[in-house]
Amino acid sequence: MPLAAIGQICSTSSMSHNLTQCISLVEKASSAGAKVLFLPEASDYIASNASSTISLCQPVISSPFVLGLQSAARTHKLPINVGVHEPAIGGKKVQNTLLWIDEDGQITQRYQKLHLFDVDIKDGPILKESNSVEKGTRMEDPFATAIGKVGLLICFDLRFPEPSLVLRHRGAQIITYPSAFTVPTGKAHWETLLRARAIETQSYVIAAAQCGFHNEEKTRRSYGHSVIIDPWGKIVAELGGEEDEHGRGLDVGEIAVAEIDLELCEKVRREVPLLRRTDVYPELA
Repeated sequence: MPLAAIGQICSTSSMSHNLTQCISLVEKASSAGAKVLFLPEASDYIASNASSTISLCQPVISSPFVLGLQSAARTHKLPINVGVHEPAIGGKKVQNTLLWIDEDGQITQRYQKLHLFDVDIKDGPILKESNSVEKGTRMEDPFATAIGKVGLLICFDLRFPEPSLVLRHRGAQIITYPSAFTVPTGKAHWETLLRARAIETQSYVIAAAQCGFHNEEKTRRSYGHSVIIDPWGKIVAELGGEEDEHGRGLDVGEIAVAEIDLELCEKVRREVPLLRRTDVYPELA
């Protein structure tokens, strides 16, 4: 059975630093025999504010970060799924995009995040993603890979069951949620929501996560706990989170791997058939 790898990083505003982190994970995943490496949302950079998010953004075709990962994919013959920023039309905002880079270093799939995270947590972070990010406008169909048919979603999309059900309806066997979850929401809901999406779609869920403080001011912090969950809802690979005694996110710069068993996927779907009452409520397209 093919191996999938998840990689955990702590992006900063330095794209060169972030690329170094990611290339190290590519090397580890290749050495482990993985067929695909899944990296977090915003792997290219996480800025301290909306204006910096926009000013740091570069087109994919000229981004040193993306070009570096394309080269690493070619060198190691390893497909990479990675979250990056792209300039939106007009240049006033960015797009939160998930790229699929194949083993030849070509970008063959891309998905733009549908749901944006706008939140003001008491005694916690105030995050208004819509201040700098343009929301996506469409679902993308699942596509064939060495580990199965993959459907792409990002982070806050996790809170909405409809997109994952649409992807399942369209044939997905694996659904991604690369993320930069906050610590309060991560502690409350991360594992619960991911397991729910796996169980209700009877699919593998793969969620590579950012972890730790993203700037020296410690104004932005991610939960970590990257996971792979099987179609029965069982966690089959997991990395840590929070921080060590030095304030560094646990398992930053590490990978975890799991076998993707498509026969298990079909077995779960066969033995627990989900016959939807579309005579009572609409079928999701």
